[in-house]
Amino acid sequence: MTQEHAGQEHAGQEVRQTVAILGAAGHMGTRISRTLARHPEYALLFVEADGAGEERLRARGDTPTAPADALARADVVVLAVPDRLIRAVAHEAVPRVRPGTLIVTLDPAAPYAGHLPERADVSYFVTHPAHPPVFNDEVGEARRDFFGSGLAKQAIVSALMQGPEEDYARGEAVSGAMFGPILRSHRVTVEQMAILEPAMSETVVATLATAMREAMDEAIRMGVPPEAARDFILGHINIPLAIVFGEIEWDFSAGAKAAIEQARHDIFRPDWKERVFDLAAIRRSIARITGEVGGVTT
Repeated sequence: MTQEHAGQEHAGQEVRQTVAILGAAGHMGTRISRTLARHPEYALLFVEADGAGEERLRARGDTPTAPADALARADVVVLAVPDRLIRAVAHEAVPRVRPGTLIVTLDPAAPYAGHLPERADVSYFVTHPAHPPVFNDEVGEARRDFFGSGLAKQAIVSALMQGPEEDYARGEAVSGAMFGPILRSHRVTVEQMAILEPAMSETVVATLATAMREAMDEAIRMGVPPEAARDFILGHINIPLAIVFGEIEWDFSAGAKAAIEQARHDIFRPDWKERVFDLAAIRRSIARITGEVGGVTT
């Protein structure tokens, strides 16, 4: 990092990096603002696009910074805005930052879709939290930190899409501060991150979770008491997950295996993996997420 782009200094002459959070009053912007504020190595600039957003910042005790000022001063710019807005925000912001600025996105959809503008002298870093795992050792309030809001440990996945190799460590450090405490940090490509989300985590996992809820509702419709149905399904979610993901040395019973084999034919298309994980299908899913076609699902 050049002296010109070294950020600010504070007591003890420790170099701080200036981080501008665009969309700082939104759900994700608020979350990462709170976690980054715990790290004195970062000086934060909170940016919103309109007066309503700035009022939300002031209401929580943060002073908004004008976009032009923040972009001129930032060492790191975090695009904490919905996927459907990344293209517009990035094309407005990226031309105004200094050479060497690290641009961070929090989801692979827009970068994979090609929504970031071409500029050779900035770095693009893509990161996303894995969220706290089902099987964990958390206690107290951290046990209920499902998203990973600074209490429970979670893994992260990150990719350096563009820029010098040393900027991977720079981006990983910012990501660890945003999403910490960190269980593990994994380096992947942007395409691999798109395979993880939306294909694996949303297309498959979220859909199956929705189907499990619909199964519970159907049992209730057929007369099972709601509390009994909920207790039964949540317990029976836990055991199969532990078996399938190797958390316990156990196996399904012969009867359960027979039910699983039959259900594969009843519930799934034979070619579902080829359809879901086809890269063209992933690109179509991302186009819907980013608002290029059909409904916006961000």
